This record gives sequence, C-alpha cells and structure tokens, in this order.
Amino acid sequence: MKILITGTTGYIAKRLIPLLLDQQHELVCCIRDLMRIPEHFKNNKLISFIEIDFLIFDENIKIPSDIDAAYYLIHSMSTSSNDFSSLEETCAINFKKYVGNTNLEQVIYLSGITNDEDLSEHLQSRKNVEKKLASDHYALTTLKAGIIVGSGSASFEIIRDLVEKLPIMVAPKWLQTKTQPIGISDVILFLNRVLLRKELFNKSFDIYGPEILTYKKMLLEFADVRKLHRTIITVPVMTPKLSSYWLYFVTSTSYSLASSLVDSMKVEIIGKTNKLAETLAIKPIPYKKAVERAFDTIEQNVLISSWKDAMVNGTNEDKLSKHINIPHFGCFRDIRHKTVKNREKTLNKIWAIGGDTGWYVADFLWKIRGYMDKLVGGIGLRRGRTHPTKLQTGDALDFWRVIYANKEEGRLLLYAEMKLPGEAWLEFKMIKDQLYQRAVFRPKGLLGRLYWYAVLPFHGVIFKGMLKKIVE
Repeated sequence: MKILITGTTGYIAKRLIPLLLDQQHELVCCIRDLMRIPEHFKNNKLISFIEIDFLIFDENIKIPSDIDAAYYLIHSMSTSSNDFSSLEETCAINFKKYVGNTNLEQVIYLSGITNDEDLSEHLQSRKNVEKKLASDHYALTTLKAGIIVGSGSASFEIIRDLVEKLPIMVAPKWLQTKTQPIGISDVILFLNRVLLRKELFNKSFDIYGPEILTYKKMLLEFADVRKLHRTIITVPVMTPKLSSYWLYFVTSTSYSLASSLVDSMKVEIIGKTNKLAETLAIKPIPYKKAVERAFDTIEQNVLISSWKDAMVNGTNEDKLSKHINIPHFGCFRDIRHKTVKNREKTLNKIWAIGGDTGWYVADFLWKIRGYMDKLVGGIGLRRGRTHPTKLQTGDALDFWRVIYANKEEGRLLLYAEMKLPGEAWLEFKMIKDQLYQRAVFRPKGLLGRLYWYAVLPFHGVIFKGMLKKIVE
C-alpha cells in the first residue's frame, strides 16, 4: 500500500512511520525542508520524500497519483503566529489541491476532542480544519484525541517539569478541569488500524483512555509514579495571562505554547462514548501505565520524537537551509582552533554537548544567559536535548537549533533561537588534526553591536575554556 504522510518531522508522524514501515507499506513523506529528514528514515527503500510547504501552493510540485491513503498530521499548536487558525485552514485547502489528481481513497486526520460548547481557539481551529478536509474525492476519517501522554509529548514534559520542580504548587483553578488522557502507544494503534477500513470512511471518532481525570489528579498520579509527595493548592484569582507566565517560567514550554495550553485547559476534554476501540481490538491503557511506559522509554534512551524538536517557536520559522551558510560580511567572530589527539573522543564530546552534560566550562554563565532569555520571552535552556549522545539536523539543543550534524565529516553547526538583537551561529569543524570552533554574530542595528561588546569579556572564559575541555 502507498501512503502519503504529512507532518513528517512532527511528534506523531515520527512514531507512526516506523510501524508503517514494519508493515512494509511504501511511504511518500512530505517535508518542508529536506535537511530535516530524520537520520533513521534516510536511505530506506520504502520511503521517498517531497519538499513541500502546505502554506504555499506550488503547481510544479506533484503528489504521486497512485497513493492509496494519507495521514494529515499538520498542527500549529506552538506557533507564535496570532493568525494560526487561517494558517491551518490554508494548509488544509492546499493539501486538498495537491491530492486532487490522485487515486487517494482515504485521509486520516488526527484532531482534538471538540465536544464542549465553549471551545478554545485552537480546538475550534481543529474543528474548522476537519470541515475543510471533507471531500467528495476521498473519504475522511477523523480521530479526535485529548491529552496525549508519552515520552517527549508536550503535555508529558510540562507535567514532568511541574511535578519534579515544585514540591508545593499554587496553581490556577483550571487544574480542576476534567480531561480524558490517552497514551501515545494507543494513539498510534488507532491511527494504524483505521487505515482503509471502509466501514470507518467519512466518520469521526473520539479516542480516549479509560479514565476521566482532572489536571490536578494527573499531576498527583504522575508524582505517585515518581514516588514524590506533592501538595497542590488551587486559587481562583490567577488570570489566563498569569497562568501562561506560570507555565512558561516553571516549565520548558515557550510562551506561545503556554498560552495555547492555558486556553485549552479551561475546556473539558471528554470523549463521546463509541465502540471504535472494540472494533479495532484496542484496549487503551490507564494514565499511570502510560506515564510508566514513558519513563521506561526515557531510561533506555530510545526517545523517538519530542515536541521540542518538532515545534515552531517563532524565531526560526524559515527553512534550516537558510542558516547553513554562515554570513561573512557585517559579522563579529570568535574563531579558535586546537590540535586534536583523539578524533573519536573529541567528536563524542561535541555530540554530547548541552543538556545534562552542559557546555564544559562556566555552566553558571550559560544558565544566567538562559534565565535572561526567559525573562525577555525567550526559550532559555530548559529544552535540553532529546538524546544524550546523538544529534541530527532539526534537533533542539538548549537554546540552539541543530542546522547541520555530520559526525563522520566532523562538523556540527548550531543556530541560536534565544532572543537576540541579531543572529548567532556556533560551529565545530574538524579539519585534519585541528578542531575549529567558530562563534559568529550578525548584529541588527546599534543594539546588536552594543550587545556583542557587552558579552565580549565573557568570550575568553567561555569559548577558550570550552575548546580546551573538548580536546582534552
């Protein structure tokens, strides 16, 4: 069977694709930037890639006519745009145009549960996308999920941050809102098993776990799994804006995502009873079991996808390829090099940088810079990294984004996603027995130049010390 995948680099798709490959399906994966093809999908004979941006219709781009089914997994929950609803609508309309001349039988759309009368802006947008995707050309099967619990999911990581950092929480009243969480493994099973089931064509189903819980109960049960005692006090006076800041400063989320989550968390997300799970022979696991499975995955370092790597954060919405060529004119530079005695060990150190490992020297200065970034609405250092020793193009790495990572070639290029009066790159490049470390900053206006000279005294400590530690 030939299947079209959208949202290829997203949290859901990166977990669904391996299952489809195991079943020997031929996949056509749509990706906005070919540089972001996940390493474990490259050179697979069953996968082909199409570079496509669904926000812009390009008549020169052709979808293979012989596709049988498609997964529509495009979402913009974490975008910084104030007009995300129209962006999602545009993507859906363009998708229909692209598949208009194909033999497509079924489109499977993963949406959100939208049963409450007073929907959040994001949930209303999901509902509108479902309407836009409806077509006489193909059958639409919509699966609507609530909170998805799994290693690397936004909800899981935010709950983890709250539980593990705060012994006592003074929290907003929306923690009493009821929801029906579902494990990521069950979501993938539902997506897989509705494939080309004709009795499910042109139908919509809520998918949900076996329990209805409040967000407060979810936090407490999470704490129970982690064997932590936590006290939660809810207060009625916290405004949505204050609630967003509360999530933003305590967790690793961006402010735009925090605002979206707060908006959605005021709405009850409870599924309408249906027999889909019974029809597909799926028995959804309880919330605690989903949390335990997530930690099993984390402890084994086999995290397949993370919302941090998939998100659009507002600072780097262009293609990664735009930043791969470091500019020369109008830039400030700090370039250093040292002789390498052991290439393999040196590269291993570079590929482990950031996250829990830190930056090898003056970590307190990096942390201070991260706190400063959070105070002005940036992402800070809390994103960490998805895997302790592996990096690939598109990964989040603290407040950097991986633009290029080729260990065999000996080159790692990072682009700064912190709030800056300009643009910044950090590059490590091995040339014979020399490791070159290059920090480049392209200032924007007078403020950018003042910023460079303000941090210049710290460069001798940070960059000189970092290079020395890496090659030791």
